[in-house]
Amino acid sequence: MSPRQSTTRGFKRTATLLNDQIRRAGESRGFAVSRLLTHWAEIAGQDIASIALPVSVGYGKGGFGATLTVLTTGPQAPMLEMQKEQLRARVNAVYGYNAISRIRITQTAPTGFAEGQARFRHKPEVAKPAIAPEIAAEATRTAGKVCDNDLRAALERLGRNVLSKTKR
Repeated sequence: MSPRQSTTRGFKRTATLLNDQIRRAGESRGFAVSRLLTHWAEIAGQDIASIALPVSVGYGKGGFGATLTVLTTGPQAPMLEMQKEQLRARVNAVYGYNAISRIRITQTAPTGFAEGQARFRHKPEVAKPAIAPEIAAEATRTAGKVCDNDLRAALERLGRNVLSKTKR
């Protein structure tokens, strides 16, 4: 058997190049395990990850019982509050021991990892059904006599919406 030849031709995976930088950035913000940052959706679950982001991990004076600070938006905070224990159990499963004793929810701009940018992955919008060409032509023909361009465009949109709802 001949030895296995490398198929990478001198290239390295991006993940291996960035591992040290991610680890250093995470550790500077209290994340001993950077996997919590890089795999947040897998750890927290898609339902929690879509409404919250980890900000920091703070340790008390005795070093026991860390606090995970999570950023969310105002309307989502009550939902996240009800799921704190479930989230704490999932995060502690990553650490391998009961590292996180509390979860603190913040709705303000954090001073941690997210740097004040609260962007969450929202549910994708459902595509609107295409309007039949004859409906669009009828709406354009009906509003065609209006002289004001903005008013004519608004009436065309209204006509397309009304006519497409009656045809369904």
